Amino acid sequence: MRICVYEDALVRGLEPLALTRPVADLICGLDTLARKQARYFAAATVGHLCRSGVAGLIRGRDPLCPVNDPAWLRAAPTVLVNARWVPPPRPAAGAPYPFADGPHLGVAGNEIAYAVLDVPHLEALTQSPERFSRCMDEWAGTLPARDVGGALVSRPWELVDLNPAEIANDARALAPAAAPPAGVAVVGPAERLIVDPTARVDPMVVCDTTNGPVVIGPGAVVQAFTRLEGPCAVGAGAVVFGAKVRGGTTIGPHCRVGGEVECSVLLGYANKYHEGFLGHSYVGEWVNLAAGTHTSDLRCDYRPVTVPIDGAEVGTGRMKVGAIIGDHVRTGLGVLLDCGSVIGPFAQVLPSGGFAARAIPGFHRVGSGVSKELTDVDRLMATADTVMRRRGQALTPELEATYRAIRPRPPLVTIRRSA
Repeated sequence: MRICVYEDALVRGLEPLALTRPVADLICGLDTLARKQARYFAAATVGHLCRSGVAGLIRGRDPLCPVNDPAWLRAAPTVLVNARWVPPPRPAAGAPYPFADGPHLGVAGNEIAYAVLDVPHLEALTQSPERFSRCMDEWAGTLPARDVGGALVSRPWELVDLNPAEIANDARALAPAAAPPAGVAVVGPAERLIVDPTARVDPMVVCDTTNGPVVIGPGAVVQAFTRLEGPCAVGAGAVVFGAKVRGGTTIGPHCRVGGEVECSVLLGYANKYHEGFLGHSYVGEWVNLAAGTHTSDLRCDYRPVTVPIDGAEVGTGRMKVGAIIGDHVRTGLGVLLDCGSVIGPFAQVLPSGGFAARAIPGFHRVGSGVSKELTDVDRLMATADTVMRRRGQALTPELEATYRAIRPRPPLVTIRRSA
């Protein structure tokens, strides 16, 4: 089966994370949205319709992947899948083949999760770039629809909310658990502790599976005096340094984590080595949270948290929302982040003796009420390459082009102190 993962206009609501990657690359649970969608449809071929600014990233890692390719798209019946869709668990064996009933829409709530299309529909869709949204609007009123479940996310904190359940859903597809490593204390059902054979879990680690699975991935290291509370996941090659990891947390591949983390998602290569609290937050790649960096996730008056976006306070309807942190952000020693903070890519946040600004544009240095735009982009790219090479990676031309392309954008939000 062929699927094509497409981005719609609402992906902008997932900034600053979406500025530097396709939305389908965002993690929820144990895996990216794209891989969840491919599993749901048992797809043999996956193409993409995405923003031009991130298309090069997909081509760079897989030159054979069809990206923004109208000829490929109209060559055969295809399922168009909304990149923002977090699908439900894969249907049981014997579920109807998506094309069996002809073209139709799969909907979740009042949004289109996917569209099953034949060649004539795809030919109409690919006549011009402007036809895409027009066709989707037309089909919403003409094609039969079926409720397929799952959720379409439009804000980062929605991914954080879904993360605990997605960890549990994804863990069900993993191989059965082996015996717990020697010296590890398991609280709760032992079968919910899933440790890859190549991982190292030291003695005097506590894994609490009472409320969900604890998954430790290939090559991960969990040092002594760590407590892992399910549902939680430690990604491939990640290292956990005597940390308290609360339920709902996904530690992405090759992250380094200490201190306390609660119900948060850290994408690959994020560094939170030292003591400090991170709660109900979503952290991009290559972020460095210095010692003593703390993130509040609850207002002192217990009112719902708002998030500053494009100069306005956007209500979340949630009691707990921490920080949304873009790629390559750095914090200084002892930085305090208020609940509902948004920090753009390559920002540098210095200590100020109080809470940092809740809205920090990318490519700015902020501290003590002062904001300075970082105009030497060459220097920032050189630093990023140095940081990445220290971890065995490199700043690829495609990634550098993506970073440079977002630099001229107007600020994501206006800098403002919390009331």
